[in-house]
Amino acid sequence: MNPNRNPISGKVTLWTRQDIRSLEELRMNGVIRITPRHLKEKFEEISDYIAALYSWFVQAANQRVPKPADVLFPVWCSVSEANMLRPTEATVVYVLEVDESEVIYFDSVKWDYVLNHLYIPKDSDDAQTYREEMRRRGHRDVYSFFDHKTAHFYARERTEIMNSWSRVFEIDQWDIFRVQANLWEIRKEMVKSILYQQNADSNEHL
Repeated sequence: MNPNRNPISGKVTLWTRQDIRSLEELRMNGVIRITPRHLKEKFEEISDYIAALYSWFVQAANQRVPKPADVLFPVWCSVSEANMLRPTEATVVYVLEVDESEVIYFDSVKWDYVLNHLYIPKDSDDAQTYREEMRRRGHRDVYSFFDHKTAHFYARERTEIMNSWSRVFEIDQWDIFRVQANLWEIRKEMVKSILYQQNADSNEHL
């Protein structure tokens, strides 16, 4: 699926930006994993909200690529250098060479639906059908289904929405601005090179 895939080795190239402190973690442990601390530092006051949705993602992704037992959260990656997050003073970008069997592809536009607790339609017809069904049931505000003050009234609607979220893993077209990838961890042998802010246009090879 990934045009960066080497047909002989079965490996693909991915790019991921991580805190510069991860370099020491990689050096000491030979592996980088995402922890609750990472989410707290990145998302700050909304970290609990994000962690809850990441937990759903982990359960669903684990059905596709089984995760190591002690991994909590996935590592977000870009599938194209053109669309990768650039290194900053406080971050580095790892250029990874990974067995494609370890990669979980997903649609970042559909992920936005998950972030907003919305139904992911199969297509435009399904979206229209869903809107009509919600109007038929008298629902004008679909955002209230997950509001903690009213959620207990909408168990059916929440189930329908959450069941649709599995479509986040359905790649309708290969678009580097939509498709992203997840890994369960970064192991040292995966790291092909590291990009720093001062050498973002050139690779530092390990």
